[in-house]
Amino acid sequence: MANLSEDQLAKLKQALQQRYLELQEDVRGELERSGDQRYIDLAGKVGDVGDDSVADMLVDIDTAIVDRQVQEMREIETSLKRLAALNFGDCSDCAGEIGFARLLAYPTAQRCMPCQSRHEKTHHHESNPSL
Repeated sequence: MANLSEDQLAKLKQALQQRYLELQEDVRGELERSGDQRYIDLAGKVGDVGDDSVADMLVDIDTAIVDRQVQEMREIETSLKRLAALNFGDCSDCAGEIGFARLLAYPTAQRCMPCQSRHEKTHHHESNPSL
């Protein structure tokens, strides 16, 4: 495990758990709103193709938000497992230390800054689907 003090580990664990609870509440709220009658009413009262597109877009945006939040929750779960397995704070690429400042800003970080920068340069196309 990276050279982190008990106090630093406790602070990071608390930040991860707090963010997880926030995301859990956000997802719950989004799912409750997704069943809201207003989307059904909007889609049912569609007067033209533009209105239909807006109704579809609203549903798609809500779905994308929930997907992003669930993905972040998975990253937090992985980080908490790494914390319990005593390899939290170690870079997944070079096995060096990620650093407390980076972990405090981004507790689910899996790579140190040099490795993350290299990863983004070599894998930037993965998140940009093309036809």
